[in-house]
Amino acid sequence: MIKMKLCLLLILKLILCSSSETKPKLTLNEYFDFTNYPSISLSPNGKHLFIQSKRPLWNSNSYENSLWLFNIETKRKQLITNVLSESMKPQWSPSGSWIAVLLDQNPITNATNSHHPSSEGYPKANEYIYLYSIISNEWLPIYIGKVMPLTLTWSNDDFSLYFVTFTLMQPKEDQNSQKIEWKDVIQYRLSKSYEGSSIYRIDIEKNNQTSSTKRSLIKNVPFLITELLFVPLEEKLVLMSYSTLIEKMNIIEMYSLNLQNVSTLSRLTNNDLWERELRLSNDNKHVLFLAFGSESSQGKLNAIQQRLYSLDLTNGHVERLGKDFDGSIAGYMIKSDGSVYILGQLGTETQIYTQQSPIHKLIYHQGWNGTYEQISLSSKRNGPIAFIYSSFEQPKEVYLVDNIDELPSAQALTNENKLFTQRELPQTKIYQWKNNEDQRTIEGILHYPPGKFQSKNLPLFLLIHGGPAPASSNSFTADWYTWAPLAASEGWLVLEPNYRGTFGYGDEFHNEVFRQPLSRPGRDVLLGVDQLVNDGMADPNRLAVGGYSYGGFLTNWLITQTTRFNAALSGAGAVEHTSSWGTIYMPTFIHSLLGGYPWEVPQNYLYESPIYHLSRVRTPTHIITGEKDESTKPSQSFMLERGLHYLGIPVQLLIFPNEGHGLNKNPWYGKIKVREELKWLHKYDNQSWVIMKN
Repeated sequence: MIKMKLCLLLILKLILCSSSETKPKLTLNEYFDFTNYPSISLSPNGKHLFIQSKRPLWNSNSYENSLWLFNIETKRKQLITNVLSESMKPQWSPSGSWIAVLLDQNPITNATNSHHPSSEGYPKANEYIYLYSIISNEWLPIYIGKVMPLTLTWSNDDFSLYFVTFTLMQPKEDQNSQKIEWKDVIQYRLSKSYEGSSIYRIDIEKNNQTSSTKRSLIKNVPFLITELLFVPLEEKLVLMSYSTLIEKMNIIEMYSLNLQNVSTLSRLTNNDLWERELRLSNDNKHVLFLAFGSESSQGKLNAIQQRLYSLDLTNGHVERLGKDFDGSIAGYMIKSDGSVYILGQLGTETQIYTQQSPIHKLIYHQGWNGTYEQISLSSKRNGPIAFIYSSFEQPKEVYLVDNIDELPSAQALTNENKLFTQRELPQTKIYQWKNNEDQRTIEGILHYPPGKFQSKNLPLFLLIHGGPAPASSNSFTADWYTWAPLAASEGWLVLEPNYRGTFGYGDEFHNEVFRQPLSRPGRDVLLGVDQLVNDGMADPNRLAVGGYSYGGFLTNWLITQTTRFNAALSGAGAVEHTSSWGTIYMPTFIHSLLGGYPWEVPQNYLYESPIYHLSRVRTPTHIITGEKDESTKPSQSFMLERGLHYLGIPVQLLIFPNEGHGLNKNPWYGKIKVREELKWLHKYDNQSWVIMKN
């Protein structure tokens, strides 16, 4: 009987094992077949939702940018175009009957759409703004000429809109002088002062919307415009200024233009903040906006996390919303009753809150753990709510819910990233430690190799986020920048540290990165490695480090401070701050990080620059840079590669042609970047070379 029972138990165990599905491991190719959602928006009447999607097209070395229309009533999704331009977000008309877009080519929709114009003989996309009719399913091309559109906004009806183009403001007499006297010589600072924008109004004939439009110039302004709002109550436009050279933060400010007297251009803000995401309140009297940067407090500037503000257009008063929230405000949307939904980031979580007015406290809405982003509403009271959501276990998708109180029962409208739910993903947990110098608690995310959750003595890969502000979070976007799940799938215990300077941990925590921009966060992350080793979780003989942008800055610094890492991955990281300050498009970033100009605090520039400590490096280092990176010049990577080569340290530098800091033109480059970085980690996954050098 005992033998029979054991035999039955064994058979039952075999049946259970065979019936349980074992998910396969995530591969490199699968990881990069990810669909992202750059924007979503519910129509003002609440009847439709447009969804912008972006996915790689490997055969054409490009991305497919598509615009989808979801009918709220019928629950059907329709492809509008797959050649959407990324340079400007689509925008609904006031009634929700039109969507204004830019296209990279002529419109292309489903082959079954008989209303769609053929591409043969159709106007060139880069010379037109296109209006897509929800009612007729037809395109209305609006000729704008051979100009570069920057942004647009609708007026208070469907028959007129305003758009902005890039313009060289150089007077005609100067142009003639330039050609005759200077030939092709560029007068550097003078040439920057010629950057400007032209504001146009387009009127659409109400009874003949298929062909007749009128374009008129409103005003030329001596700066670039990145955002535009129409204020119907006072017949004004609110503008956001910008420049390709940001030497002071007051280049980025808000202005208003009186359309009844276009000679009047009034400045609305004057600060050291970077304002963005302008929206008009329901009463048309306030402009809400997000901003981060520095604020004056007790006579000095202190860095702050991203906040939400409201500017009163009648008196110029600026009021902060969400004052009781200690984290960073990642996004917001104005409700029909005038209250505001706020996407608030605390630590690794971004959740949804409501604030009734600036004097009320935030109300938390219970949802799923993870990251909510790009929340969208209609102007209808009690209308549906759309948002994008992801978490460690759930890849990014678009969701819809009828009521905020039903947030946990939201339904997914997209399923483009289903494959990731069919693979064995790493398990994660939040990990904390203290910096024993000031007892500051530091937090990070641990990604365990699949099937090895809570295992000990694992090889550790320290993956450092950029910014320094954007935190590593409870989210899932598969790309070349956030590739911790792929590294963990390759056998690494991955630590993503939210070091000093990261948003989501209070203004003081963010402010503490300044003046010690590498040494202080460097100690934060090294102490995290120490604790993982002391806890027996990380193998001290198998450690690696890497990061991109500011993560590259820190990687370059860390390999000058310790020889414990067997391999390093440096992506677009600076090594010498004086030359970086002198060459990048935003020198104010370096100025604020170091606490002054190079001649004011030379000791900070000297001590915090890895190049002056390079003789200590013993770590084989892999480097990548975009050929046209203006945020961290390629010359920084050239200096690092040359220095390590002269020192006899194994080093490899990859340069991606025509790519800027975002590596967003050719999807192959992101895949090649991570492929070669994984090879580098595997090649030096031991201490033999380091021991030999020592």
